[in-house]
Amino acid sequence: MKKIILCFVFLLGIYGNANAVVLSRIDVSGNQRMDTESVRILSGVKTGENINIERANSIAKKLQSSGYFSSVDVKLDNDVLRIKLVESPIVNMVTVEGNDEIDTEDLKKEIRIKERSSYDTSVVGGDVQRMLTLYQRKGYFGTKINPKKIDLDNNRVNVVYEISEGHPTYIRSIDFENNKKFRSSTLRHEILSREYAWWRFLAQFDVYDEDRIQYDQQMLHQFYMRNGFLDFKITDVKGEFTPDREYYSVKFTVDEGNQYKIGNITIDNPFPDVPNDELYDALTVSKKDVYNIDEIDATINALRGAVADHGYAFITVEPVPDKHDDTRIVDINFKIKKTNRIYINSINLLGNVRTFDNVIEHHLPMREGDPFSLQTIETARQNLMRTRYFKDVQMVPTRLADANMMNLDVKMEEQPTGELSGGFGWSSINGFMVDAGITENNFMGRGQIVQIRGSIAQYQRQAVFSFTEPFLFNRELSGGFDVSYTQYKYSQLGGYGYDRDSFSVSGRLGWRLTDHWTQTMRLSATFDQNYDLNLGGWQKANLYTLGTNLRYYNLHTNFQQNTHTGIVGNIGAAYTGFGGTNTFMRYNADIVGMVKFLEDRWQLRTSWDFGYLQSLESDNYIPRVYRYFLGGESLRGFDIAGVGSRNWFFRSYSLGGLWKLNGSTQLNFPIFIPDEYQVKGFVFADYGILGRPPKREYEYTNPYGITKDNIIDQDWRTSVGFGIYWNTPMGPMNFSWGWPMKLNEYDQERRFLLSFETQF
Repeated sequence: MKKIILCFVFLLGIYGNANAVVLSRIDVSGNQRMDTESVRILSGVKTGENINIERANSIAKKLQSSGYFSSVDVKLDNDVLRIKLVESPIVNMVTVEGNDEIDTEDLKKEIRIKERSSYDTSVVGGDVQRMLTLYQRKGYFGTKINPKKIDLDNNRVNVVYEISEGHPTYIRSIDFENNKKFRSSTLRHEILSREYAWWRFLAQFDVYDEDRIQYDQQMLHQFYMRNGFLDFKITDVKGEFTPDREYYSVKFTVDEGNQYKIGNITIDNPFPDVPNDELYDALTVSKKDVYNIDEIDATINALRGAVADHGYAFITVEPVPDKHDDTRIVDINFKIKKTNRIYINSINLLGNVRTFDNVIEHHLPMREGDPFSLQTIETARQNLMRTRYFKDVQMVPTRLADANMMNLDVKMEEQPTGELSGGFGWSSINGFMVDAGITENNFMGRGQIVQIRGSIAQYQRQAVFSFTEPFLFNRELSGGFDVSYTQYKYSQLGGYGYDRDSFSVSGRLGWRLTDHWTQTMRLSATFDQNYDLNLGGWQKANLYTLGTNLRYYNLHTNFQQNTHTGIVGNIGAAYTGFGGTNTFMRYNADIVGMVKFLEDRWQLRTSWDFGYLQSLESDNYIPRVYRYFLGGESLRGFDIAGVGSRNWFFRSYSLGGLWKLNGSTQLNFPIFIPDEYQVKGFVFADYGILGRPPKREYEYTNPYGITKDNIIDQDWRTSVGFGIYWNTPMGPMNFSWGWPMKLNEYDQERRFLLSFETQF
């Protein structure tokens, strides 16, 4: 049998060789842009070679697949190979039309056919499929893309992708199967996708998006893991068109498993000088607690911090669970392991097309060669996000093989930092307002802040120019200046009772003392025209002031929820004098403490604000326009300047005080509206006390010559209330209702406060 096969192969070889010829010439025709020799090289055949019909066919396929030719005809004429070509047109221009929902630049990233390349129908077809995939991810399944080839002279073409987007495919229903521990309505609130409703026009989460469905699965898994279901699985996810193909129905099939509670907790401590008691005190989980993956992560961080306090910064903490299915208990052993000291080899800045590298480096607390620390890296990320230069910042460390070194990639997605804006709004304090301005928070990519803004309100008009250099002389030194002109029409606003025209020029210099402390010096000159109803007539005042301020800032921010944990505080003093019309000292201090909890969606905020004026003149008098007032937003439930000492004749106007102390405690919380609408509720308690005015104000002679004692007090006031904050797409709106709990009979109340502002 083997002999028969060998003979057959031998005969085929003889037959093939018998039909082969020695190629004497290659004729090429039809080529215009590509020279004949290049075609011969591309064909892969040379004269003098043996060639048959099969080889000629393979040459034709090779030339066709090159993409340079729309038609290829290869024939073997005796010992001459004749290649007849029709070259593909050259693409002159590629355009996209009809797209509204996806930016043109994003679509062009999916287009492979380029200008000055050969036109290839297979490449165009691939472009269409990639762009359709992009639309389908946004829920536009009815999108149609028609590629058009427009013929030009000289064998050139324009390629136009005509897009008909149609309408988005909304989610009609989101269902869950086999969920017994939690209702479907509960699970729907734990994912990002939403069922279609007409009132969701401000968000896009009710449009079917395959990527979002993938993220929803992760959110479901995290939810069950926070509630003790260690064996939770999603066994199937189906997204199907409704029969009319207008909507999508989504169904998650789940296997919940059993709920586990925490049993014994042990810690493997390799450090003899780290007391075990300290480590167990740092635990944020306890025996019999329902297993919660977030609390496990918090415990890992707490143990790292407790060990680091003893000088061991380079450790890992690995939680090792031991499940007992019969008792539904999971024992956890936290294994603390020593690791070798790791250093940063290189820091690579990626994605900053506009912002200078040195600007970014100023915000990084680490340098190449420093010890590697996850806490420091997170601080760096927070610093960069707070600049608002970037939409997103990712810190990606990569360990070098066979070395205690780490490369750190800082991946940044820049966002616009300039703003040409106009706005209008209404406030129950300032009335109707209009403003316009230009602000650039990263001028020329150097991190400089430039602002020109003007505003007109019912009781106030202002024009401001400001410039700030955050890294003066390329050091941790900020400098800048401000020029402003302000008109205060307060004679009919609340309890102020005065008007003021003020022009001010100031320079400032600031520097960092520690990671959390900064200091600022300010020198200013202010030229005022003041009109006080108590005194009558306009009076000039020139104020020359030198002041300093110490600021403490230590916040950890959830940028998605806009909630914070930490403390912000200021303490300052300023001297006004230097030959001006008034001489006095002003002392101020304020502190704000915040804590976020319950998945960072809730926030408790407490603040205190103190101010004190000390006259340095013989009569100890300070004009009313420079004193302190309380009410309005500083003490909700009371009118602006609605509390404190009163003139017996101008009884509606406050005399102000030489000192003040006021505070507020506020709880912000979600109000059962999806987070994407950025609506928060809050309850508050405000409290404050306004000191007495100068002694000259203790009595007053009215225009009719009658002298009487003014109403002088420095009593505590308190109020409570609630409100709603809504960050609408047009601008923030703030509603609050306050009720005074402790007030005097001459105090002026204002139960409702509203502020609204929009930009365009």
